Amino acid sequence: MSTSATPAPHPTPESVAEFRENLDAVRARIDAAAQRAGRDASEIRLLPVSKTVPSERLRLAIEAGMTELGENNVQEVSRKAQELSDLDLHWAVIGPLQTNKARDVARYAHEFQALDRIKVAEALERRLEAEDRTLDVYVQVNTSAEEAKSGLNPDELPEFLATLPQFSRLRVRGLMTLAVHSEDVEQVRGCFQLLRQLRDNAREATPELIGPGDLSMGMSGDFELAIAEGANVVRVGQSIFGARPAPAMQE
Repeated sequence: MSTSATPAPHPTPESVAEFRENLDAVRARIDAAAQRAGRDASEIRLLPVSKTVPSERLRLAIEAGMTELGENNVQEVSRKAQELSDLDLHWAVIGPLQTNKARDVARYAHEFQALDRIKVAEALERRLEAEDRTLDVYVQVNTSAEEAKSGLNPDELPEFLATLPQFSRLRVRGLMTLAVHSEDVEQVRGCFQLLRQLRDNAREATPELIGPGDLSMGMSGDFELAIAEGANVVRVGQSIFGARPAPAMQE
């Protein structure tokens, strides 16, 4: 038995039953968080984040009930989408995108949750036209003011949203953020509250630009707090797939 004060890592599921158990546990936490917040759990979407998880294990997870998967790395989405092409899956890219990788997003992804540059929107539009596809997008906002994180500055959001209608292949669904990684609950909560306020402001000023106005916020360590503050999409990786070799920022 460990005597360390450090929390035990998330166990790694290796069977369909273990994946189902993890999924059920996360969904139970979502339901409980929604109930505490006076919300309907059915309006909160769970996006399992499968980065670094090999396709062989993903087949077990899919058999356990997963139908959509989130990935940070575009090359990983491309590879896994091809390896699992016999399955009907919804792929979400949740990490930042270089314009030279736009083709793979346009070809394999169903949504992109880290849109924060016009050049990326332009590259995606060109590639989506070539593929004759559309793409759901979330605009990423840097609510923690951390230089290492991607995303628009909050005051840049209105102007950025105003540029997006010219891209007919991009369907704006709402906003996404990564909260500050901190033990200070109020700092984390503040990031979620800011994103919700930005969404509400956009709905009031230019509702046609924000789509449904969904909020993608909350990861394994803070999604219950995100739900309390209005999250519609929670991105959960390690609580479902087990601990990864290195810490992750996007789930």
